[in-house]
Amino acid sequence: MRSILVTGSAGFIGANLVKRLFNEMAEGLVIGFDNLNDYYDVSLKECRLRETEKFGRLSTVNYKFIKGSISNRDLVNQLFAEYKFDVVVNLAAQAGVRYSIENPDAYIESNIIGFYNILEACRHYPVKHLVYASSSSVYGGNKKVPFCVDDRVDNPVSLYAATKKSNELFAHCYSKLYNIPSTGLRFFTVYGPAGRPDMAYFGFTNKLLKGETIQIYNYGNCRRDFTYIDDIIEGVVRVIKKAPEKRNGEDGLPIPPYKVYNIGGGQPENLLDFVQTLQEELIRAGVLPQDYDFEAHKQLVPMQPGDVPVTYADATALERDFGFVPKITLREGLRSFAEWYKEYYKP
Repeated sequence: MRSILVTGSAGFIGANLVKRLFNEMAEGLVIGFDNLNDYYDVSLKECRLRETEKFGRLSTVNYKFIKGSISNRDLVNQLFAEYKFDVVVNLAAQAGVRYSIENPDAYIESNIIGFYNILEACRHYPVKHLVYASSSSVYGGNKKVPFCVDDRVDNPVSLYAATKKSNELFAHCYSKLYNIPSTGLRFFTVYGPAGRPDMAYFGFTNKLLKGETIQIYNYGNCRRDFTYIDDIIEGVVRVIKKAPEKRNGEDGLPIPPYKVYNIGGGQPENLLDFVQTLQEELIRAGVLPQDYDFEAHKQLVPMQPGDVPVTYADATALERDFGFVPKITLREGLRSFAEWYKEYYKP
């Protein structure tokens, strides 16, 4: 890993990955790339960047952040031509299920055109490994649980999910045609300190602190496979180091060096239990007072368009191929988030 590009490096997963790479690499170059869009509070992204730069100054690895969008093909090609990346980790994407209903153009621009630009650059400036973010959303309304990467995922229930499935199809095509080793990671509800404010645990905290009512979808009959950020980063780093093997089939043509993995906790939590644990940790951290009346601030509501009742990862393939098993419990993870929230926002 001499030269690595991390797109979406001001994002939640991206920023934590860059910091981890400083420890993993004794030397080399890490390029962070992000457009710093205003889908959520830009100051939080800027805070992550400052943390990344602080870690970078203490590292023996050369680090540079470049502001730009993967939808800018000329800029992407310029980066690949100049730095000749060994590894590309594409985490840049327009996130969010519900927002894809409101603003579909952003998803086509970033998740389709942007990803295509990355693939084309990997084709013309060959890399040793392309790792990219997919999502558990691709499973849509699948009834069979846990979700396995061999399951059919042909019926997305949101445009966001459709774009992520498209990424997997595009990557397979480029792996086949141009022998580009690629690995897609289907993330399952990533959470933790300095996470995305549009995620439920973060949004719930903001609303409770303001005395507003939180809405719990499907009348609380939802289950989510929460995965703590440190576990996610451990899995990503292991995957980066082991690209799918290049080999030819009996016809002499390349067998696509292509893999897709679930990366999740494998222990789905009931949403009501999750909210109970969150409120206990918010009180423990001093974010909310001891006598806070949660019942007065909870509302059970129907399922929202584009959402699904359960996410549940079968991550046995990741454990088999990389020895990866998530270790952080939901309570431990929410405790870390609550303590960070107390320090960052000082409510």
